[in-house]
Amino acid sequence: MDDRMLARIQGDPNYQALVRERSSFGWTLAIIMLTLYYGFIAIVAFDPGLISTKVTGVLTVGLFMGAGLIVASVLLTGLYVLRANTRYDDLTRAIVAAATGSAK
Repeated sequence: MDDRMLARIQGDPNYQALVRERSSFGWTLAIIMLTLYYGFIAIVAFDPGLISTKVTGVLTVGLFMGAGLIVASVLLTGLYVLRANTRYDDLTRAIVAAATGSAK
């Protein structure tokens, strides 16, 4: 890739939108996940009685919270993949088409 093509790609409004949207969405999901994770850790550290509260038999609140944290991470990952396979792929195709001069 030569410098002219690189400059053309970086100047493409679709490229700028892709970089902006992907970064913003990625940071949003990361902040959500970190908040959930560190919230869980804070509860473990500062209110262990809540975590050890039995719901039924040997199942505790902490077990359900931990499972919920895992489910949340899978859902957030799925949300990112869905966005990547739709919006980001469309933008990438438009960028490649504009850079190579081919039809969309």
